[in-house]
Amino acid sequence: MARRPVPPDALDGLVAGENACPPEDVGGPQGYAHFLDILGDRQHEQHDDMVRWIGGAFDPKGFDLNRINRD
Repeated sequence: MARRPVPPDALDGLVAGENACPPEDVGGPQGYAHFLDILGDRQHEQHDDMVRWIGGAFDPKGFDLNRINRD
């Protein structure tokens, strides 16, 4: 049985996902876990530095399907 080719535009875009992408250069899985620990502890000595580094608030559960497909 012959398969019909899939039109190229049918593959353009993500259809689902969850959670935010770790920031670039965060240091792999262990670095990301450490980053989240620091962000979650306002008393941590590196908290303010990490907030500045990430450019403000960071929601590790955030996922914007439309923004990802637009980008």
